[in-house]
Amino acid sequence: MNDNQQTSPIDFTIIFIVLAFGIISCYTLYTVDPYLGVGDQGSYMKQIVWYILGSIVAGVAMILDYDRLHQIVWGLYGFGLTALLMLFFKFPPGLVHYSGGAWSWFKLPGIGTIQPSEFMKVFLVITLAHVIVKHNEKTRMKTVKTDLKLLGKLMLLSVVPMGLIAVQPDLGTFLVLVSITTFMILVSGIQWKILLSIVSSVLVVIAAVATTFLFNITKVTTFFEESVFAHVDSRFYGWLQPEKYELGAGLQLIKAITAIGSGQLTGKGPGNFEVMVPERHTDMIFTAVSEQFGFVGSSIVVTLFFLLVYRMIQIALESNDAFGSYLIVGVVGMIAFQVFQNIGMSIQLLPITGLPLPFISYGGSSTLAYMLAIGLVLNVKSRTRSYMFE
Repeated sequence: MNDNQQTSPIDFTIIFIVLAFGIISCYTLYTVDPYLGVGDQGSYMKQIVWYILGSIVAGVAMILDYDRLHQIVWGLYGFGLTALLMLFFKFPPGLVHYSGGAWSWFKLPGIGTIQPSEFMKVFLVITLAHVIVKHNEKTRMKTVKTDLKLLGKLMLLSVVPMGLIAVQPDLGTFLVLVSITTFMILVSGIQWKILLSIVSSVLVVIAAVATTFLFNITKVTTFFEESVFAHVDSRFYGWLQPEKYELGAGLQLIKAITAIGSGQLTGKGPGNFEVMVPERHTDMIFTAVSEQFGFVGSSIVVTLFFLLVYRMIQIALESNDAFGSYLIVGVVGMIAFQVFQNIGMSIQLLPITGLPLPFISYGGSSTLAYMLAIGLVLNVKSRTRSYMFE
C-alpha cells in the first residue's frame, strides 16, 4: 500500500473566488460605463477579454511543473529588469507611453498599453523564492554571517527594480515590491534578532523623517516639489487635509468618501450613481461597489479577499516543498498589501497611490499578472502530496 497519496489536484475554492471576482469586476465596469469618458467606455468588454487571456495564462502556469522555474528564473528577472530599464531611458521613443504623470507603460500597436512593473511583481516573487531555497540548501550551519549574506542577496535583487519603478514615478507599485520583499524575508529563516534589529533601525529612520518633516515643513515640501516625487507631496497633503485641497489633491478622496458613505447599508442599486469619482473604473472601483451595493456589497468583496488570502496561506502550510511555499508567501504579500492599500486609500485610512484593486479594477497588465500568480498557487496545490503517519 502506498504511503502517500496525491491530494485533489484542483483547488476549487480559489477558482470559485477568482470567478466571483471576475463577475464582480465585469458587472461593475458595465454599470459605470455610461459615466466614463469616451476613451474609457467599453472597458467591461475589454476586461472580459483580459480575463479570458488571464485564464489561459493561469492554466499554463498551473500545468507546467513550477519546479522548472528554477531553470528560467534569471531569464524572467532579467526580462523584467530590461523592460524597466527601457522605460527609464524612454527607449524606444515611439513605444514608451506617458500617462498619469508617469513613464510606466509601453504602447503596443493593436494591443494597447502594457505595464511591465505588474509582471515584475511576479518575477520578483519567483526570484526571491529561488534565492532563498538555493541559499538554504547550501547552508548547513546557520550563522549571523550566512543570514546577513542571504539578507544582502534579497535586498540587492529587490532594490534594483524598486528604484527603477520609484523614478517612473510609481509609488504604489514600489510599495508592493517592498511588501513582497518583507513577507519573504520574514519566512526566509533569517534569525529574528537580525530582523528585529532591522525593524528597530527602520522605525528610528521613520521617526527621524517624521520629526524632520514636522520641524522643516517648508524645506521638505520644496524638496519634493523640485524632484520626481512631486506627486507624493500633493497626495500627502490631500490625504491629511482633503477639505483644504478639495479643488486639487483632495478632490478624489472627498469624492471617494462621499460615494462610499452614500451607499449606506444596502446601496442605491445597480447603476445608480450620484457621485462622480475620478478613475472610478480603475483605482477607485471599490467606491462603485460601495455606492451601488452599500456596506453589504463591499463587505462581501472584502470577505472574498480574506478567504482568498486565508486559502493561499493554508496551501503554503500544506506544501511539502519549500520553493512552493515561498512562492505562495510572495503572492500573499503582493495581493494582501494591494487590497489593504486600495481600500484603505478609498476611506482615508492611507494616502492615495495609483494601485488597482486586484482582480476587480480594470487593467490588462494587472489582470494578467494576478492570474499568473494564481496559476502558480494552483500549481503548488496540485503537486502537494499528503503522507500517511505525518
